[in-house]
Amino acid sequence: MVSVNKKSNVINALKPIFFSVLSIFVSFIIAVFFVMWSREDGFIESSKLLMISFWNGSFGNLFSLSETMVYATIYMFTGLAHLIAFRTNLFNIGVEGQFTVGMLASVIVGMIPGIPMGIHLILVFLSGMAAGALWAFIPAILKVKLNSNEVVNTIMMNFIGIHLLNLCISLFLKEPGSEATYSIAKSAILPTIINDGGIRMNYGLVLGIILVVIVHFYINKTRSGYELRSVGYNQSASEYGGINIKKSIILAMVISGIIAGLGGAVFVSGVQHRVPKLHNFLNYGFDGIAVALLARNNPIAVIVSSILFGALNAASLELQFNGIPKDIVFLVQAIIILFIAGEYVFKLLINKFKKGGAK
Repeated sequence: MVSVNKKSNVINALKPIFFSVLSIFVSFIIAVFFVMWSREDGFIESSKLLMISFWNGSFGNLFSLSETMVYATIYMFTGLAHLIAFRTNLFNIGVEGQFTVGMLASVIVGMIPGIPMGIHLILVFLSGMAAGALWAFIPAILKVKLNSNEVVNTIMMNFIGIHLLNLCISLFLKEPGSEATYSIAKSAILPTIINDGGIRMNYGLVLGIILVVIVHFYINKTRSGYELRSVGYNQSASEYGGINIKKSIILAMVISGIIAGLGGAVFVSGVQHRVPKLHNFLNYGFDGIAVALLARNNPIAVIVSSILFGALNAASLELQFNGIPKDIVFLVQAIIILFIAGEYVFKLLINKFKKGGAK
């Protein structure tokens, strides 16, 4: 009996991994057909070309590996930001806006001269975290006080964030002769892991991995994390058990915003060093939705899914060089999302069918 239970537990634990891997495999097969259509090659030739291009563009040399890790670093932050909200059954679609205002606050603080490096970096990160927290706190308060939909409010906050950024650049941050802010001070720049002029991989990667471990511990080992998970499972039962639902909603949204804002600060400090005027979203926050979904809301698995999405982005230039449209990257991402979303819908229908049969 014990062995049967153990076997059942192992199967249940492997199911999410199986569906995630299957979604990646299916997306690759579909991508191969689009390569066949665009290049008029056979299936084997298209498969080889796609795999070689993907590998060379994302892991084939030190530079491509560095670029993969640069993207993966940012996705760790945005993926974790969505994960916190998802585990509380919230949809913080405003991670993109929180990431944006995190960039804005960090570039303002980063431009201040004369601050020692260690202190300056801490101030840059704290400013990004504070901005992200504020941007998430507003829709959280609207939800608990007015019962307004957090999806609508966070989407609106995204647009406000991007226009606020552009306004601040136009008013007092714009470097003459450019459409971007001044560069941040050297003391506010994160060092690169490898001392090479073309390598952008920086210690934000280490910070992201540390944050993954912290979030994993918080969600699974603390009372506050348990309360957030409980609210995500069943609000009515949680309230009956004495958990403050409104407090948990605000806390989850604010923590999500803090992580997203920190991601914006790391992006400025470690990669961009300045912020250009934005005519559209950077989409790191939106891509974080797919990262969290592929990781099945498991903080540790966010590392793997972040590297995958980072590799897809890093490989886009190599794909174009080999005559493959870079839109293949977006196609793969979209198929993964649809596949995982379809699984959730399938489970929902099965559960309703079982409940209907029980009656």
